[in-house]
Amino acid sequence: MSKARIFRMKKNNIDSIVLYKKKQLILLVVISFWCTLPILASCLDNETTQIKTIKVLFIGNSLTYYNELPKLVKERAMLQNIHLKADVVAYPNYAIEDHWNDGDVQKLIANNNYHFVFIQQGPSSQAIGRTMLFEYGKKFKKTCHDNNSKLVYFMVWPSKTYYRTFDRVIANYKDAALANNAIICPVGAIWKANFDATGDLSYYGIDGFHPSLKGSKVAAQTIITTLIENLK
Repeated sequence: MSKARIFRMKKNNIDSIVLYKKKQLILLVVISFWCTLPILASCLDNETTQIKTIKVLFIGNSLTYYNELPKLVKERAMLQNIHLKADVVAYPNYAIEDHWNDGDVQKLIANNNYHFVFIQQGPSSQAIGRTMLFEYGKKFKKTCHDNNSKLVYFMVWPSKTYYRTFDRVIANYKDAALANNAIICPVGAIWKANFDATGDLSYYGIDGFHPSLKGSKVAAQTIITTLIENLK
């Protein structure tokens, strides 16, 4: 047998072995791909299930609906993988007593399985406001308890004109929440801490009472932080 023929035979054998190994490699890649599909699907499912749905009711006045605060809260909730479903009952100059006497919010709480119910009224630095936070907060607490909802006091702030009352506003909201075993959302306290540290009053809007967009964004972030801390 000639050397050339032997060489060709060896070359053909080598080519066959290389081709066979390539086919094996391709088969392994295909098998690996199909084997990992369930794992990938599971990972995608896990990502989906990580998004929590929370139902919230906001009860208040213009300090709640100004700058579309509930919408800002929803936007920040999505950044935390939280799908927030929010209902809002808020009218100008309303106190929680007014909402209670209207009777609409009790029906909403009874029929909607809210995780959290936020209540808010004016600054309440005076005795009448403090009493209302305690007495009507107690009524809301019972309604929330009966319907497996958590009651949250949305602490607000005084106007610039009555800035000197800020500490009483903070104390009255905190005291009422503590007395009624409710959650405190300390927006007013966050505002004041920033004011005291920087002297920057830009959280206030042009009327010196309602929030600027910046102030509403701080409020929204504080609300989200409060929700996350109390999800369990």
